Amino acid sequence: MVDYHDREWGVPVHDDRLLFEFLVLEGAQAGLSWMTILRKREAYRNAFKDFVPERVARFKDAALTRLVDSPAIVRNRRKLESAVRNARVVQAIAGERGSFDRYVWSFVDGRPRRNAWKTMTEIPAETAESRALSKDLIARGANFVGPTICYAFMQATGLVNDHLVTCFRYRQLSAKTRA
Repeated sequence: MVDYHDREWGVPVHDDRLLFEFLVLEGAQAGLSWMTILRKREAYRNAFKDFVPERVARFKDAALTRLVDSPAIVRNRRKLESAVRNARVVQAIAGERGSFDRYVWSFVDGRPRRNAWKTMTEIPAETAESRALSKDLIARGANFVGPTICYAFMQATGLVNDHLVTCFRYRQLSAKTRA
């Protein structure tokens, strides 16, 4: 967890494949610990063809049945079906908006929201932006994208800087977004 926090969490992501990966992993995490998902991340990458949305969108029922039988990932069929459904939604959005990146970043006006939390208890579970993202994704047919999942996605991919102000990463990431 320390390595993930220190190197990856909250770093702005502008790659459709990686954004899709985080969307799937945040949905898979629902009801579980993030550590559980991080431990299975490589297995997820293998299972979901390195999270290339075009490849995942083509998964058929037989592929999902194989995944349900795989102990290397979370074997919740609804979450696995969600990854395929969401891949199709991501593809449609990319076709409409030019990229999934452009779409998700539009919810924060193209720049990371820099919060200034002093304690963990101040950090919200959801925001107006995560509710708007969730509502739009659901309207497009996505699932496992409620406002809390969307906010975790926004935190992980750097759409918001939710490191505490006392954290060294807060300053590092804030400096990058000023330039």
